[in-house]
Amino acid sequence: MKTLSRIIAATAFAMGFLGGASAGADLTLYQRLGGYDAIAAVTDDFIGRLAGDDKLGRFFVGFSTDSKQRIRQNIVDLICNKAGGPCVYTGRDMKTAHAGAGITKEDWDRSTKMFGETLVKFKVPDEEQKELGEIIAPLEKDIVEGAL
Repeated sequence: MKTLSRIIAATAFAMGFLGGASAGADLTLYQRLGGYDAIAAVTDDFIGRLAGDDKLGRFFVGFSTDSKQRIRQNIVDLICNKAGGPCVYTGRDMKTAHAGAGITKEDWDRSTKMFGETLVKFKVPDEEQKELGEIIAPLEKDIVEGAL
């Protein structure tokens, strides 16, 4: 059943782009991405890539199932909110949430590459990828240890 839900969400995500350029001009990024379920499906794929990666998977070790679900929900809510959706992000600020994790610039670059791969997998158009990048890029200074 979970697989079916992901397929439906992925389809909704892809369908969000079929409205054409004129229809997309009046829509928020949240709407153009396909809404909540689509953002959740992208988040699930992205987290799966991170957790399964030989270098970045270390950041997911030691968390309970409940904690992992909370991390996932915070990511969904953050993207949803920043993309103009109805979600409210109630998580901690990025600096506090990532303090002491030892995230390096190399880790950041690797994770953003994986996020890009996820967006390509879901056929997110270049303009929406760019807008998502503009949302995520400023977070680097608070997530990467020692970033300026």
